[in-house]
Order: sequence, then structure tokens, then C-alpha cells
Amino acid sequence: MSRTVSSWILSSARNSIVLQGKGRLYSICIPDRNKIKWKLVFSKTRLYPAGSCSLDNTFSLKKAFRHTSTEEEHFSFQLSPSQINDILRAGELSHKILDLNGKNANSVLRFESNQLASNTPIEDRRSAATCLQTKGMMFGVFDGHAGSACAQAVSERLLHYIAVSLMSRQTLEEIELAVECMKPVLPILQWHKHPNDVEYREIASQYFENLRVYWQHLLDLDTEPGFSLEEAMICAFKRLDSDISLEVQAPQENESMRNIALQVAFSGATACVAHIDGVHLHVANTGDCRAILGVHEEDGTWSTLPLTRDHNAFDEFEIRRLKREHPRSEEKTLFVNDRLLGILMPSRAFGDVQLKWSKELQHSVLENSCDVEALNIYQYVPPNYHTPPYLTAEPEVTYHKLRSKDKFLVIASDGLWEMLSNEKVVKLVAAQLTELNGQKPQLAFEKPVNLGYMHSLLLQRKNRGTASLDQNVATHLIRHAIGSNEYGEVDQEKLAAMLTLPEDLARMYRDDITVTVVYFNSETIENYYRNN
Repeated sequence: MSRTVSSWILSSARNSIVLQGKGRLYSICIPDRNKIKWKLVFSKTRLYPAGSCSLDNTFSLKKAFRHTSTEEEHFSFQLSPSQINDILRAGELSHKILDLNGKNANSVLRFESNQLASNTPIEDRRSAATCLQTKGMMFGVFDGHAGSACAQAVSERLLHYIAVSLMSRQTLEEIELAVECMKPVLPILQWHKHPNDVEYREIASQYFENLRVYWQHLLDLDTEPGFSLEEAMICAFKRLDSDISLEVQAPQENESMRNIALQVAFSGATACVAHIDGVHLHVANTGDCRAILGVHEEDGTWSTLPLTRDHNAFDEFEIRRLKREHPRSEEKTLFVNDRLLGILMPSRAFGDVQLKWSKELQHSVLENSCDVEALNIYQYVPPNYHTPPYLTAEPEVTYHKLRSKDKFLVIASDGLWEMLSNEKVVKLVAAQLTELNGQKPQLAFEKPVNLGYMHSLLLQRKNRGTASLDQNVATHLIRHAIGSNEYGEVDQEKLAAMLTLPEDLARMYRDDITVTVVYFNSETIENYYRNN
């Protein structure tokens, strides 16, 4: 990379200003755009606050590759191709559904997932599991903010709450009886995890007890057959968020459990979860993660089918919803600078009790807690905080009946969608799928052909060999998200620069990225319609 580019990055970071929000100090770089020399790297610059958390780092860049501060004297953006691949592939996860007796009855063929950290530690989480007491598979992506604690807790617990919500009364009674008799409990989920996935072992027993209280509540309802899938997902989301709020208010066994409960409640997380059972696809979304379908049309073209809406200040439905829930006198202060109360980008999220509790409850909980400043938790009440709650974890649930032309589902945190459009993501996955199937994608020429377009075709030919490097399509998407130039091709120099940005600067140019791609079994879907 040129000296001009590295000098610009360092000077922009060292001339940053400090803003305060959500009770934490956020360092935000305000660059002089007239000095931008390399538009291929910085044309998509984003400015975001950073969070903090006490969890160990997972899937972050190896220290040998990534700088820790812009104040380092010897600053280099150089990475070899093998180092780039090591970084990008560190969080890869894939799972293929077993084909029993040559007949795979599951509509899910396989899934591939990956993560890339910007924050240290990464604040995103992901989950994938097969339901053992009910039908189907579930996939979730969770985008944390103000730390990773809430995303961690939700990723461990939410799928269990959904699975329990779907169980029959008989199954719930069997599980409750086993617990009462201190016998082994029927497994609820079969998890598909990365070896480096972390867990809250210190508080696992409490999480189980609160899950038990939830299924006891379902038994008390004395209803059969229980919830529809949409109702189950909504109820699970809302119940878990309620438990997160109540846990931090209840007495804890020890200081460690108390600290975890505090960090979970006072940080936040958005969530997008897909439940797939045969041809029935339900997607529950809270916040600004996103899910889309890749559709292969009869004429051979690919189209995109969005399954979620981003819950933020740019969504008219969310603006109207919040205006209905609060007095007319607050209409102009609900969203300030495109953030909820001037604080939060998403308008729905787990945790974030600062935007849900009364001022008095916040003060009471924090006053009775040990050294909360050491946990990076401070009482911060935004201006115009009059009628809480302003935030909800209630999801929007979308149902879609799968067709044979629906080939894959992409769920990802907003770090991907800030860099790539829905259409670009489908195009990249489709091209990878075509290549793996041994078909050569056709190059369509635009007319008139200009020098820029010819340059793009040359880059395509040059990078044809690198495209097949990524066997995991989630890695392929992340590579393009942070390394694509203005022609849509991966620029190795830009990719190296984005991966080696120091920890105190990386969050200004890219967010944590988590991607899960689920491939559907078209033959199973066709058989369903043939038999019905």
C-alpha cells in the first residue's frame, strides 16, 4: 500500500474526536474527505461507536497480523495471500445434513457460516441447531452492541425458548417429571457449533432454571395444541427479554453471576432467527440483521426475496409504531440524528434496559451493584426520556412456503449489508454455487463497452483463480464485503488494508460481520409438492 494511504489512515485516527453516548465514551473519527486519496478503500466509510465487554476474544485477527494501536511506530498494511486466508477462514463453520438410505428428507441440504471481527472482542454471535423434540432446524445471527454480553446470552438461550414453545404438552410434562425426579432430561436441541464458540458456564444453571419456569408457565396455560410457529417465536423472544430484565433485578448467588447479569441487561443485541421445517420457513427478526432468499427463476436468472425489514429510523412502519406508543409531544424527540432517542440505531433489540426501565429502577439496580464502572456500565438517561419503554424485543415474523426455485437463504448481521446489497449477495452466492456445480458462468457484455467495463472483465479473469479459493461461501461473501473495489472485484491491497487496520481504528471502517448461508434440497421440496 502506498505511503499516502497509510499516512491518511493514521492521521485521521489521531485527529479523532470523542463523543459520549449510552454512558460510554466513543471515539469517532471525522476525516477531511478532501484528503481521501484512495476512493477504492474509503468510498464506503462508516462511522460507528465501539463497545466493550469482558468476554475472551473469539475469531479476532491474530496479533501477528493486526496492529493494536495507531500510535505504533512501525505501521504496515502488508499481508501475504496465505495470511489473508488464515484470517478470513478462522471462523468457518459448515455442516451437511446426513443422507440416510439415499433419501434426504430434510429440506436443508447444508449450511455454511463464518464471522470476521472488527470489535475486540467480536460482538456478533451465531447459532445453528436441529430440533430433537419437535421438527425442523433453526439458524440465528445476533448482532451485539455496547459489548458482546447480551448477544452471547441470546445466542445460547433463544433457540431453547423457541423449541420449548413448540413442544407438545406431553413432551413438556415428560421433561418436567424428569427434572423433578432428578433423571436425565430429554435433549431439546442438537447444536452445530464452531470449536471456538464460547459459553456462559458460570450462569448455565440459572439459565436452565429460568427456562424451566417458562415451560412450567406453558403447562399452566392448559392449552393443547399450543402455539402456532409464529406465536411460538414471538412469545419466545419476548419471554427471554423479560427474563434478562428480571435476572439482573434478582439476588444472585455470587459476584460473577451478578456481573454477567448486569452486562447482559445493560448491553444489547439484535436477532434474526430462521426456523425451517420441510417447505415451511419462518423468519423472526428484531433489529437490523437481515434475511434474504436467493431464487433461481425459470429463465435462468437470479432474483432476491427479502424476508425481513430493518427496524430503524429509516423504516416508516417503525416510525409510525413508535409514534403510536408515545405521546404526540415526543414525536420530534423519538429519533434524533437517525437514532432512537439519539442513542441507538436499531429500534428493536434484546437487553438495553437503559431504554426500557424507568429512571428510578435503573438507579436502584446500579446503586445496589458492586463496581459497575469496572464493567463499563454507567447510568445514562438520555434527554427527553419520559415514557419508557422505548425499545422492544418483539420480533416481526415472516412466513414463506419454499418452492423448488428457492435455492438458498442468507442471514447476516448489518456489517455485511452495509457493504453489499441484497442483489450483490445473491449474485455472489449464485456464482459460487454455479462454479461448484461445474458450470461456467456466462459473461454478459454491456453496450457500449467502455474502458472501465473492460478493466472489470480483466479483473474477473485475473481473479477467476482466487474465486475458487473459498469453499465456504460465507467466507466468499466476507472477502467481497471488505475487499471489493468499484468494479465489484476483490482488490488484494484493499483487502490487506481492511484486515490489518488497528483495533482503535477498524470499527470506523467496518463492522463485525457474521454470515450464515443455508442451502435447500430442491429434490425434497419438489417431492413435497409431488406427493401433495
